[in-house]
Amino acid sequence: MNKLFHIFKVDVEEANRIAELSEEPHNHDFEELLIGIKGELEHFIDFNTTQTQAPFVSFVSKGKVHKLLPKPLNGDCEIWGIRFKSEFIPETTFQLYSLYHNQANLSLEEGFCFQRLVTLCQMIFDETQQEMVDYAIIRQLLGVLLTMIETERKKLTPPDQTIQKTQHISFGNFLNILEENFRRPVGVEFYAEKLFMSSRNLNLICHNIMEQSVSEIIETRKLIEAKNLLISTDKTISEIAYELGYNENSYFSKVFKKKAGQSPNEFREEMKSTLIS
Repeated sequence: MNKLFHIFKVDVEEANRIAELSEEPHNHDFEELLIGIKGELEHFIDFNTTQTQAPFVSFVSKGKVHKLLPKPLNGDCEIWGIRFKSEFIPETTFQLYSLYHNQANLSLEEGFCFQRLVTLCQMIFDETQQEMVDYAIIRQLLGVLLTMIETERKKLTPPDQTIQKTQHISFGNFLNILEENFRRPVGVEFYAEKLFMSSRNLNLICHNIMEQSVSEIIETRKLIEAKNLLISTDKTISEIAYELGYNENSYFSKVFKKKAGQSPNEFREEMKSTLIS
């Protein structure tokens, strides 16, 4: 996906079209959020296939191998689909990964709370139809949508699962500290000390939840912010490198190209042409 953000709706006709494609499990370079109003979803993810009836929320993170098959139920299907790049809402990316890493689909109750999610999706879609789209408004509305979904998720979370819950609390605390300090040139030991645990334990928690080391998560957070700054500001590459704690512009560019597959300048030019078109 070349766009930073895209919202669409799946109806009965589109669901039937997707069924005819018979796609194999795959991954993609964007995040995907589905809000199911009517119908059901057959979802292959984490090597399991599940069936979830509307109302539901489903989230697929970037790089996750999966296969989605929306289906009509009682002759009807209505599902909002939202796709966005990590840098579109950089401050929430890891929170999403940690929340959905072991439960991609969430069944919800019908009623006022779910209807608010549907209303927000419609508001986001309406903004994309404006002659001059304001992505700041879309970003804010998407942030509210994700917050409301998390509120609903908390209502459904079992009170037990003590070890897993403890790890999630520690990981959440790590993310909060990371958000305040990722621009600084500090490493794993810094975060472990802030959390009053060993570097080994912090790495174990990160591997269990994200399948990444602490260093990889820090570097990925820097990369997401770098992309965000390249898109939303006119700062030079040197200024962005310095802001993110890199002492050398050349090293920053090397790391960026290794992870993003293109140089910072190439990425900026590509995004400029995408947003203009």
